[in-house]
Amino acid sequence: MPHTKLDPIDRKILAELQSDGRMTNVELSQRVGISAPPCLRRVRTLEELGFIKGYHADVNTRNLGFEVQVFAMVGLHSQAESDLVDFENRVQDWPLVRECHMLNGEIDFILKCVAPDLSTFQDFLTRELTSAPNVASVKTSLVIRCGKDEPGVPFDILEQRVES
Repeated sequence: MPHTKLDPIDRKILAELQSDGRMTNVELSQRVGISAPPCLRRVRTLEELGFIKGYHADVNTRNLGFEVQVFAMVGLHSQAESDLVDFENRVQDWPLVRECHMLNGEIDFILKCVAPDLSTFQDFLTRELTSAPNVASVKTSLVIRCGKDEPGVPFDILEQRVES
């Protein structure tokens, strides 16, 4: 899939949808300069190929009462593939964990967590995360504020590479 060659119109479609996934197909087709039927076919193809994984609302977590955001750096006792997969599967059952990324280096995983308050996160930390099988260490950092939160990828950088 990553090796599939996208033409400039496909990249424009992806950039526009990344910016505003709610626009109509007619508006999208106008923005990318093609008629609506081929635009819809291209969108469907991009979905089928996995370039578009889904559509969602970007909700304001604080307005919804999730005042606490924490990054948890997790070290495991064992990095055998089966143990890594077991941990990733366990993470699926933890609703406070919104993202889980395996890293190389000193930390095995970084988890992005949200909670309504600090006591809820602390309860999760002590009852679930630190007591999970194979977890050797957990270091946490509380988010004070977010200076940038951009979804997706920077298509302008991609376009510069393609043009060169």
